[in-house]
Amino acid sequence: MNQERIFQILKVPHISEKSALLGDSANQAVFQVSTDAKKAEIKAAIEQLFDVKVAQVRTVNMKGKTKRQGQRRRKRSDWKKAYVSLEQGHEIDLASIGG
Repeated sequence: MNQERIFQILKVPHISEKSALLGDSANQAVFQVSTDAKKAEIKAAIEQLFDVKVAQVRTVNMKGKTKRQGQRRRKRSDWKKAYVSLEQGHEIDLASIGG
């Protein structure tokens, strides 16, 4: 897999309280990924970019929220979130990556 496709698949790490707890307790990392990315592509991109072994990838399609500003309504775009479980002994430091 080439570098361009890796950065098309992996957009940004998703940093929240829940993802921080998962990183500490379950050795997982959470990423915002492309909506057309498959689990196998996500696994290969993570392994190649961070040089770690991935045990499992779970994905969730997040629906965009409808927001109002005065009388106007607009919809945020839909996006996809990937929960990446790492094998024992492997770790990704998301704090140094930013997000």
